Amino acid sequence: MKKKILISILSIIGVLVIAIGSYAFYLYHSVKETAIKMHEPVKLEAPHKTPVMTKENAQPISILLLGVDERKGDVGRSDTTIVMTLNPERSSMQMVSIPRDTRTEIVGHGTVDKINHAYAFGGPKMSMETVEKFTGIPLNYYIRVNMEALIALVDAVDGITVQNNIDFTEAGYHFQKGAVPLNGKKALAYVRMRHQDPNGDFGRNERQRKIITGVIDKAASIKSVTRFDDILNALGKNVKTNMTFDDMMNIQKNYRNCRNNIYEYEVKGTGQMINNIYYLVVPDKEKAKVSKMLKDNLTEN
Repeated sequence: MKKKILISILSIIGVLVIAIGSYAFYLYHSVKETAIKMHEPVKLEAPHKTPVMTKENAQPISILLLGVDERKGDVGRSDTTIVMTLNPERSSMQMVSIPRDTRTEIVGHGTVDKINHAYAFGGPKMSMETVEKFTGIPLNYYIRVNMEALIALVDAVDGITVQNNIDFTEAGYHFQKGAVPLNGKKALAYVRMRHQDPNGDFGRNERQRKIITGVIDKAASIKSVTRFDDILNALGKNVKTNMTFDDMMNIQKNYRNCRNNIYEYEVKGTGQMINNIYYLVVPDKEKAKVSKMLKDNLTEN
């Protein structure tokens, strides 16, 4: 049975544009065509000022990364939610993962529910406004990706290798401790496993981050135009974003160094049963910590 587990490959999408670097010149038209396929604007109730992203004055930006398990006849839920901030002056990237069961106000729906339900109720718009309320920061962009992107992206970079901490079997694949080579299908099985992990969701999220790092490192070193075509094809079929082509080009030119200093954090809370439903309840002190962390990386020196 297909579990509603989507790895945070959103982060990969956010970084891939940065990783393209000098090869963007050769792939200009392909990138532009892919950007057009991916573009899906969103109109927020309280729109924010568009950040300046020119070389002379590149301001910090924020991006909401949504991983959605889409099925036929079902819009899906954002089972992976990551807030990413990029500060070009500090060359820093902050990624904060918000667990899918996090209990919070669903802005625009009038309910308190799991944060991943916001996407099911109102798509990227409701997700952005809900996460803005939870974190206390404005979001400039969103990037939404579905499950199929994982297999396609790992295969597009010709596979990756990760350091595995526990011995387990999932979906017919055996993962030993140590260095493990992964293709797309094995990578999906690797991150789906949860019940055999003593750390549960937190262990799964750690494996997700290993996949992210592996794809980013591999993509950054690729010198084959054919491989980039495969990556762009995977993006065009599986990704939607309110970024324009110009936004993407400005990010790859002026924010590429942010991937050199990546800081990751996962929101912490306490699991509770409320009306027979499991939630992760996040205390106000933790919310304040997360908000400060994100705001700090959005502050210009």
